[in-house]
Amino acid sequence: MHKVLVLGAGLVARPLVRHLLDHPGFHVTVASRTVSKAERMINGHPQGQAETFSITDADLLHHLVAEHDLAVSLLPYVHHVQVAKACIAHRKHMVTTSYVSDAMRALDEAAKDAGIVILNETGLDPGIDHMSAMKIIHQVQGNGGEIVSFSSWCGGLPAPEANTNPFGYKFSWSPRGVILAGRNSARFLRDGEEVAIPGQELFDNYWIVPIEGLGDFEGYPNRNSLPYIETYGIPTTKEMFRGTLRNIGWCPTLKTLSELGLFSNEERDDPNTLTFKELTAGLIGSAVEDLKADLAAFLGIETDSLVMSNLEWLGLLSDDLLPAGQRTLLDVLAARMLEKMAYDPGERDMIILQHEFLARYRDRQEKITSTLIDFGIPHGDSAMSRTVSLPAAIGVKLILEGQIGARGVQTPVIPEIYEPVLAELEQLGIRCVETTEILA
Repeated sequence: MHKVLVLGAGLVARPLVRHLLDHPGFHVTVASRTVSKAERMINGHPQGQAETFSITDADLLHHLVAEHDLAVSLLPYVHHVQVAKACIAHRKHMVTTSYVSDAMRALDEAAKDAGIVILNETGLDPGIDHMSAMKIIHQVQGNGGEIVSFSSWCGGLPAPEANTNPFGYKFSWSPRGVILAGRNSARFLRDGEEVAIPGQELFDNYWIVPIEGLGDFEGYPNRNSLPYIETYGIPTTKEMFRGTLRNIGWCPTLKTLSELGLFSNEERDDPNTLTFKELTAGLIGSAVEDLKADLAAFLGIETDSLVMSNLEWLGLLSDDLLPAGQRTLLDVLAARMLEKMAYDPGERDMIILQHEFLARYRDRQEKITSTLIDFGIPHGDSAMSRTVSLPAAIGVKLILEGQIGARGVQTPVIPEIYEPVLAELEQLGIRCVETTEILA
C-alpha cells in the first residue's frame, strides 16, 4: 500500500485526493488546519483519513512525513522548503505544483543524497504548460529543426456563460494570490532583445490576444520568461514570452487599483466603521462629497470610462463598511473582490493554455500552435482544480510505482515525466490540440 500525505485542503486539492483514492493500492492522508475540509474530501473513503495540521507544528510535520511514502505540499509556496527539508530528513519523495524557488533549488544535492525526487511545477502553469511545450520542442529537434520563437499564454477565467461581471473574472483560487501576482516584475525576449517590465508597470504592458472560438483577451507578461530558454533547451530562439490571459478591461482596471495603493501589503489600523468611500477619499486626499470627480481626476480618466464604472461596481465609492479583520489594503481588496466575484453554484470556469512556436528547418519554417481549453464540471470540480491537481496526482503515482528514476529537485521537462503525465491527462479529457502551418 502506497501511503500519500497531502498537506493542505484548499480550492485545488480535491481532484488530486479523489484521483488517488480511486486507484487501488493508495492510502491518502489529508492534513489541514481546517480538518472539516479534509473530511469532506475523504468523504468516508476506507483508504483515506483526515488529520488536523498546522505548518507551525514542526514535530507533527516530521511525524506525518515519516509515516508516509510521499508528501504532496499544497500549502502556500513559502512553506514548501520546510516540507522539503522534512522529506529529505526522512528520505521521502515530495510533489508540489509551485514554481521552484532558489531555496528549493538549493536542496537538489541533499535530495539526491537522500535518494528522493522533489517534483515541482506539476500543475497547470507551471506544469501542463511545460510538458506540452517540451513535447513539441523535442519533436521539432528530433526532426532536425530548431525553435526560433516561442510564446505562451495561460488564463483561468469564467466560462462564457458565467462571465457575468464587468471585471470578466471570478475566483477559482486564492484571491490574494491573484493580486500578489499583479505586483510581479517581468522579463522576456523579443526580437532577440531582453525586455524588463517593473512590477508597477505590469498592467501598462498588455496586448490583445485572439483565441480561436472564444474571441479576444488581454494578455500581459508572467514573471521572468528568460530562464526557460535554458530550461526548454532552445538557445536559438529570438522570442521567449510567457503571459497571462484575462478578459477585456482587466489590465487598465487593475492598474488603477494598484495606483490607488490597494496592492499594499503594509499593515494598517483602520477603524471597523470605515467605509469604502472614506477609504478611497483618504487614499487620494479628497472630500467624500466630490469623490467621483476627484477620483477620475486623480487617475487621469473620464468619469464615464469603463475603468470608473468597474471601480464603482466593485464598491470603492460606496458606503459599505470595509471587510472586518483585514489588516492590509491588499487583503481588503482581496476580500472585496472575492465577495463580488465568486462563482455561483453550478457555474463553470474555463482554462485556456496556448503555445505558439516558430520552428525552422533547412527547407521551411512551421508555425505550430498548441491549445488546451478545459471547462469546469457544473456542481463538480472546477477546471482550475482539475488542471492544477491532476498532473500532480499522476506524478505521485509515477513516482511511487517506480516509473520516474530521476532524483533531486526536478520539473516535468524530461520525457520520462511529461510523456506519461500528458498521456493520462488525455485519458481524463484534458488534452492539447495542435495545428501546424507551413510557412515559406
